[in-house]
Amino acid sequence: MNISDIIRVPFGYLLDWLYQFTANYGLALILFSLIVKLVLLPMNAKSKKSMLKMSRIAPLQKALEAKYADDKAKYQQELMALYKEEGVSTTGGCLWAFIPLLILWPLYYVIREPITYMMHIPAETASQIVEVIKAHVDLGSNTYFHQLLAASHIGEYLQEILEKIPSLTADSLQTIDFSFLGINLSQIPSWKFWALTDWNSIGGFLLPIISGGSNVLSMWVSQKLNNSVATNDKGEKDKEAAKMTQSMNTMLYIMPLISVWIGFAMPAAVTVYWIAQSVFSLVIDSVLTVRYRKIYAAEDEIRREKAARMAAEEAEKERIRAERRAANPDGITENTSKKKQERKEREEREAAQREFAAKKAGIDLEAQKAIDFEKCPSGIPDRPYCRGRAYDPNRYKGKAPDSTEAE
Repeated sequence: MNISDIIRVPFGYLLDWLYQFTANYGLALILFSLIVKLVLLPMNAKSKKSMLKMSRIAPLQKALEAKYADDKAKYQQELMALYKEEGVSTTGGCLWAFIPLLILWPLYYVIREPITYMMHIPAETASQIVEVIKAHVDLGSNTYFHQLLAASHIGEYLQEILEKIPSLTADSLQTIDFSFLGINLSQIPSWKFWALTDWNSIGGFLLPIISGGSNVLSMWVSQKLNNSVATNDKGEKDKEAAKMTQSMNTMLYIMPLISVWIGFAMPAAVTVYWIAQSVFSLVIDSVLTVRYRKIYAAEDEIRREKAARMAAEEAEKERIRAERRAANPDGITENTSKKKQERKEREEREAAQREFAAKKAGIDLEAQKAIDFEKCPSGIPDRPYCRGRAYDPNRYKGKAPDSTEAE
């Protein structure tokens, strides 16, 4: 047993058990696909979560792009910081999407060599069985699929096989019916549609087309589901930002093309598996999106409440500014710095204390003001002569205007 058989042999046992259970090779492949999907469900959930996060941060990414349009280096730096903060992996969703391809390769060997992996017969003995059948049936020039084509003729030449290979028993061999909906799944479909004459060949031709179409539908629905959770920092839908992720998703075009190529390059059984994978992916993606959308809906509600609160605070500030503009249309305001306010309050307290002390001592207030003026002519304690030493606030009190000025 080589390293690759570590995966192929269990796949062979599983496919054989499903075939014995259903007595239908196509249905066995569909159930096999379902089991694979369920086993990979945790990985699919992780991939879906990563893709949804990419869609959710698309509006924030768009805002960063507009903010740092002239500084690409700063934009990349802030974008990486955003990815780290949100726990987003730029390649996580794509890497998980390639896992079905990795499973497809060992499954291809299981389908191609059913005598070895489904009947559990050594490769050398399987080659001998093929040689016996090839003496009676034309298996074609492509030796890669001789074992697959020979498996459906084992029942016809069972007695001869047992005679020529004594190590085998009738219980160890079985005839596999590859027919599914009238299509022989052991054959490779032909792309020459103009040469097709019966349902077997026409159905084989349609399978790769259906496979490509199902992949397009699955990827398109998945993209729409991802875009449905794209919201900005206010919790509002942002369709324009969602289009960014849509344009970057090259998988939307690559996977359907790969599925069509596989359909015309491999036996139809592989295509049936691929179609089943697409259908199950569509269902699982929808279920996972509904689950995560509930979580993101709660986050969006918090964002909307925060945005509404900030909008209300901004509206209140604007109302206060409007009242101030209405009260002072010229925009002239006194110096209201913190130090000025503190000094003004201190001076008012000191003036009130002096006035109270003067009243208590029976001193005339006007006389007290005169004494204070002698000490501080300017009225500003820490700058007594800032208005000049000759300053007299009562200089022009009681004087009539000059007659020449009156004229």
